[in-house]
Amino acid sequence: MNRWIYCLFLWNLLGFSCFLEELFAVQLGVDTFFSEYADRCLARHQGKKMRVAIARNQTSMSSKGKKTLQLFLEDDRFQVKAIFTPEHGFFGKIKAAKKVGDSSFSSIPIYSLYGKTRRPTPFMLRDLDLIVYDIQSIGVRSYTYETTLFYIMEEAAKKRIPVVVLDRPNPMGGSLVDGLFLEKELRSFIGYLEIPYCHGMTIGELARYFNGEYQVGCTLHIASMKGWKRSMDFASTRLFWIAPSPNIPRKDTPFYYSSTGILGELGAFSLGLCQNIPFQMIAAPWIDGRLLAEKCNAQNLPGIVFFPLSYKASKGAFKGQQVSGVFLRITNTKTYQPLKVHFLLLGLLKSLHPKEFLPILKKAKNTVFSKALGSKKAQRLLEKKAHPFWSIASLIEKDRRLFLQKRARYLLPEYGP
Repeated sequence: MNRWIYCLFLWNLLGFSCFLEELFAVQLGVDTFFSEYADRCLARHQGKKMRVAIARNQTSMSSKGKKTLQLFLEDDRFQVKAIFTPEHGFFGKIKAAKKVGDSSFSSIPIYSLYGKTRRPTPFMLRDLDLIVYDIQSIGVRSYTYETTLFYIMEEAAKKRIPVVVLDRPNPMGGSLVDGLFLEKELRSFIGYLEIPYCHGMTIGELARYFNGEYQVGCTLHIASMKGWKRSMDFASTRLFWIAPSPNIPRKDTPFYYSSTGILGELGAFSLGLCQNIPFQMIAAPWIDGRLLAEKCNAQNLPGIVFFPLSYKASKGAFKGQQVSGVFLRITNTKTYQPLKVHFLLLGLLKSLHPKEFLPILKKAKNTVFSKALGSKKAQRLLEKKAHPFWSIASLIEKDRRLFLQKRARYLLPEYGP
């Protein structure tokens, strides 16, 4: 008898656990689209199939692991006429900056927006009633998936085609805002919005910001998430992480990418890509790792600890050489300020190793580094000031306060303050 009571207790406990998991699980925009938003989109079609194009890659899945494309193909209310793919392609495996060609899937044309064109052409947009965007981004300004969305919105506005963004979490949460505004003259495909590097917005909120601030005139709809709050980083969502691009393999990689990624554009360092810890370290043959770690830790930046490292490189640009540098370990994502880490490293490399680093910095003018950095003002301070970190940190705080006020009108209220 006791055994049956025990089994019944376990059964009820399991059921209650499943109930709690369902109650507190995050529902993505693709989930809420089919449960709440699809009928609104279809209302004016009066029984006709809606002809859609889907901007997608390997991250385009529901919270339960079903492909967004498959959900549309299985729904008789929709006819998928075209597929748009961003950098890295349909499966997300093509290397960064490498052009992607067009192809097809089950007779549906796949148009690359990182190949012959980066904007959908009138031919690609013909006979469409709706464009759906569902791609996971990483929460930083210099990520091309966001620009692909903005280009789609601009071209869709010209053809009066509505765009619906199936919202997804910002992996670093909705509260982390850090960095300088992008200066207008440095606007490019890797940084299209004049916002700080870390913006603390979801892709849906960014689309709202772009549509409003740049007066695009796109008929824009956001299928918002349920259960996601601004205080949540990706680890808090309990969702399965799918690498949005080859060098963002883990759910915490966006934090490290925003800490060293701009430095990578100088082409002078190992950032851990060959060591399978992308963006979590910075090393070179001429760096004194112990001294750099000591100086970094002396600044007491919140949420981060630096460890010295030294090793003989077995692959990569420094293959066969002894390299030294620092390993980054984030200890508190709630207080962490990644752009301050970026500029601290830049400032210390200049002051500790001027002979090696200054020529690298001077060559970086009007390059991808400048576009990713997004600020000629900061670049001038890096070149001219002996200790530029605190001057740049002061500018960051000023831009941060201004942006927090500016972005407020575009935040989705269901995600909290």
